[in-house]
Amino acid sequence: MITLDHVSKSYSTGAPALNDVSVHIEKGEFVFIVGDSGSGKSTLIKLLLRELLPTSGTIEVNGVNVGRLKHRQIPKFRRNIGVVFQDFRLLKDRNVYENVAFAQRVVQVPGKEIKKNVPSILSIVGLAGKYKARPRQLSGGEQQRVALARALVNNPPILLADEPTGNLDPKNSWEIMKLLEEINEKGTTVLVVTHNREIVNAMKKRVVTMNKGVIVSDQKEGSYIDEI
Repeated sequence: MITLDHVSKSYSTGAPALNDVSVHIEKGEFVFIVGDSGSGKSTLIKLLLRELLPTSGTIEVNGVNVGRLKHRQIPKFRRNIGVVFQDFRLLKDRNVYENVAFAQRVVQVPGKEIKKNVPSILSIVGLAGKYKARPRQLSGGEQQRVALARALVNNPPILLADEPTGNLDPKNSWEIMKLLEEINEKGTTVLVVTHNREIVNAMKKRVVTMNKGVIVSDQKEGSYIDEI
């Protein structure tokens, strides 16, 4: 599903952001990526989304060699990856329904299907009654649920969540993680970048720990490693 084979990424500023990283994530896995700021987590996400190209090594996502993608092929490639960010990135001038429907319109889903799919995914994330609300009328937890619905409405096989609980209180954080776990149980491969030690330690999922651009630990049912 996701394979990095001896991947390095260097910027012009000096030390490599990733240094000879190899990791394989199977279809249907739930994986935490953890590490301090500057460990290479954000670079890893950008490489998987083909926002960056590796300096060396190969990356395969869903059977596609990411480095060989032509520019015109990138939008289609990204349709198979749902992404959730810490800052939600919702369209402020549109209501909940339109925020989620937008992801379907981009890939030219027929209007009849959109009218069926959007209420269905909003129900799954617990927002069936909020479809007319604007983002400013929602709590942080609700906004993240909208972002999650938008990421999932096209039924991608992979979900990348970059600090999805970073702006949430503990209660909402746990609710979002429970949703991610339920989504994973239905077959979606879930990759979560996080600093949330409590959640990582409690959930007992696979934990890949990064430090200064290298993977220093890969535990099947892991915990957040403080000292490396």
